[in-house]
Amino acid sequence: MKPSLQLLSLTLAALAVNHLSAQTLTRDNGAPVGNNQNSKTAGPDGAVLLDDVHLIQKLQRFDRERIPERVVHARGTGVHGEFVSTQDMSSVTRAALFSGGGKKTPVFVRFSAVIHGNHSPETLRDPRGFATKFYTSEGNWDLVGNNLPVFFIRDAIKFPDMVHSLKPSPVDNRQDANRFLDFMSNTPESIHMWTHLFSDLGTPANYRQMDGNSVHAYKFVNAKGETTYVKFRWITQQGVKNLTAAQAQQAQADDFNLYTSDMYAAVAKGDFPSWELRVALMTQAELDKLDYDGLDATKEWRGVPFKAIGKMTLNRMPDNFFQETEQSAFAPANLVPGIEASEDRLLQGRMFSYADTQLHRVGPNGNQLPINRPLASVQSNNQDGAANSGHTKTNVNYEPSSATGSLKDNADYSYSTRPQTGTTQQRPIKKTLNFRQAGEKFRDFSKEDQDHLIATFGGTLAGVKDEGVKTRMAAFAYKADMAYGTGVATAAGLDVAKVKAVADNLAE
Repeated sequence: MKPSLQLLSLTLAALAVNHLSAQTLTRDNGAPVGNNQNSKTAGPDGAVLLDDVHLIQKLQRFDRERIPERVVHARGTGVHGEFVSTQDMSSVTRAALFSGGGKKTPVFVRFSAVIHGNHSPETLRDPRGFATKFYTSEGNWDLVGNNLPVFFIRDAIKFPDMVHSLKPSPVDNRQDANRFLDFMSNTPESIHMWTHLFSDLGTPANYRQMDGNSVHAYKFVNAKGETTYVKFRWITQQGVKNLTAAQAQQAQADDFNLYTSDMYAAVAKGDFPSWELRVALMTQAELDKLDYDGLDATKEWRGVPFKAIGKMTLNRMPDNFFQETEQSAFAPANLVPGIEASEDRLLQGRMFSYADTQLHRVGPNGNQLPINRPLASVQSNNQDGAANSGHTKTNVNYEPSSATGSLKDNADYSYSTRPQTGTTQQRPIKKTLNFRQAGEKFRDFSKEDQDHLIATFGGTLAGVKDEGVKTRMAAFAYKADMAYGTGVATAAGLDVAKVKAVADNLAE
């Protein structure tokens, strides 16, 4: 480097150091970050805005951290099957697959672990992905959920940080409770998810005997353009079965691939697993009456009934694991007429992030792969890109056009509308209610399940070095339920009085 250029470089570096403190978080271009906790939204209840460049860049950068393994949901098993509707839901949604009883739709389901890598033991404690691709007559719909009904965070801007904390350390490549509980102890809404995950629900016996949940609320939209908020739930017809911590550890030694082995064996002998699809519905007015935010992904719609609307049966394993299971690409952005995203802040980020991940992982033409190809005809002006197997003959690859036979949009399929109020903002939701549902879930458990939860949670906390992290996490449990928090604190070797004092200062 020439002396003059070297001097300029050093001067600019010095200016940068002088302008920002060493602790100021920046984007990759060096610009300081003003708010790393909340996405920018259109008012307090509005959708996340695309001009939140920090959110977009953060998710884009995060999506490209692994090649070629999925960043999350790397370890999984796929199964083909069929969904049959049992109710006509046309009064609330124009979605073709729900337009009448007895309507059949092919599906492909990929069950997975969320955090652990592609070659990890399948019985490690982890949420389980439950992603279903419906090959409908109006395009593919991906219902991408988990076995557990809630999640750790409520805003997608925190998703990369959450996964970083749960993944192995960048220093020694080991998963470390000191890291992920440090993050979670500063994220109080996570206690509801931990209450699920540290229970035996965190180690299902197999994929066949677990339920599935959309986690997020979506919108049903009918032919009149009227919207109803909806949550989806898969109810296993095999009965729910979980493993204790000791049983899960023994299973790792017995069969590293227990869940995959179980699914292949069941389908091979004709023991086809099935699930009932249920939906819970709420109007905007009903959501507004809740004392918590009904679009918060850390919350359940407790007390809202779920209605059965169909049944799914899985009956065929893939012919080739890589070509189907590994190359399958799921994204919440794959919606069909009659189903739209809600204003859930975590879902809004996932709408971008998952689709972007698949573009990175399987390429811009990944939907041309047989496992991802819709049964409905694809007619778009997208072109070129790696691995393009299409056969386009038209000279018109743009719209609008006056050419005969050119593609045109159709106003009948316009998005639903929603009034917006307020100013753009980066603020947390108003009704956080971080702890109550965690306490309700704890009290839902049997005494035996409560004991297992306390032993697992407290035992994990006991190995954490930072007393502040341990105390805060135990205080979250105490705030949720006194017996819960007392048990966790005792199992972790903490002073219950100190835990109670921290809990007393926590606000819902």
